[in-house]
Amino acid sequence: MIDLPDHPQRHSLSNEVHARPFMVLVPPERVSHLALVWEDGGEADREQLEALCRRFNAAGPRSTENHFVADLGPFRLKWERHTEFSTYTFMVHGPFAAPFADPVISRIPADWIESLRGKVMVAAHAAVESGTAPSGGIEEVARRFTSNPVAGSRVLAGGAEVWTDFRVHADGFGRFLVRDIGLRERQAGRLTQRLLEIETYRVMALLALPPARTAGQVVARVDRDLAQITGSMAGIEGLDQERQLLNRLTLLAAEVEGLSAANNYRFGAARAYYALVNQRIAELREARIEGVPTIGEFMERRLAPAMDTCKSVALRQEGLSARITRASQLLRTRVDIALEGQNRDLLRSMNRRAQLQLRLQETVEGLSVVVVSYYAVSLAAYVLKAVKAMGVEVNVDIATGFAIPVVLGLVWAGVRRVRKAIMRSPDATP
Repeated sequence: MIDLPDHPQRHSLSNEVHARPFMVLVPPERVSHLALVWEDGGEADREQLEALCRRFNAAGPRSTENHFVADLGPFRLKWERHTEFSTYTFMVHGPFAAPFADPVISRIPADWIESLRGKVMVAAHAAVESGTAPSGGIEEVARRFTSNPVAGSRVLAGGAEVWTDFRVHADGFGRFLVRDIGLRERQAGRLTQRLLEIETYRVMALLALPPARTAGQVVARVDRDLAQITGSMAGIEGLDQERQLLNRLTLLAAEVEGLSAANNYRFGAARAYYALVNQRIAELREARIEGVPTIGEFMERRLAPAMDTCKSVALRQEGLSARITRASQLLRTRVDIALEGQNRDLLRSMNRRAQLQLRLQETVEGLSVVVVSYYAVSLAAYVLKAVKAMGVEVNVDIATGFAIPVVLGLVWAGVRRVRKAIMRSPDATP
């Protein structure tokens, strides 16, 4: 015992690997399995489970539990809560003549089943026959599946045979038949749970197929539009046409990004579910029964193409988004170059205007010197006349004539000095 504080999540993380134990089945057993997709985020799921437990005077799950097992008397219950769905597995031990004639689901209160708010995604019956039960040939097995083509194999090193047709029968349930040949303790429960998980994860993975088909049509149309836009980029002239193409590319980019946002989660979930299906099939360790496809072969033929379709559409979405981005960058570069050319022409025009303004300014400065000098000389002439009127002998005309170049020089020097002072100002524009 160490006297150190525990991390707040130490025990919950340690118990996580034990959160979903396998079912315990002792053949002969019958099982009914439901997988429900939530309509309200699964908030009422736990309440409905607690209501069922109260009917049979049993304690319900704790608020933090996502897994629950209980013996309710007429049947045993195993409940699991997953990210998108919940599963209810009902089990009954006892001999049976026909494995699917009296299913376990018939022992569950009908009004409670009708109160479930989720939508049924998977419903399946499983029957585990003991090793002492008489075994028939493939024809006998097929009759238990209403003569549908079946898939089957020997599993777990020959410890059992499993059979299914992966179809929804008239009662709304699929069917799995397990024959115990030499299963060890607890293997029956693990095997049955794996089969039910294969069916559940298979259907959940296929949820991505309808949006993949819809998205594939949109991607094909956008791809054609992008090819048309890219092909027309070489022949466009003028900034207006370039802007129009850029607007079209922006609309295509928004459409593809919206498509990706709507489908990325579903495609990612499909990849995860498909990986779980393959993992559960590998855990079966199948061996072929002559004349019958194995479960792995059935999935390879029927499920793998659907998953490849989803993967292909997801990759096409990503590739299309990248191509639109490259085309937009190329077109923006053309627009930027055109704008730079316009800016260059505008700067040249502004430079010419500035030169004209400078020349006009110089002309105005020359006129200003003449005007100011004229008024200054006129003032000087009035002063000289006043001096002469006071009795001083002054030749007003001669003095005025000599004053003209002096005044012109002084005025010109003053204007230049003022101009230089303005140009030295930090706010002056060259």
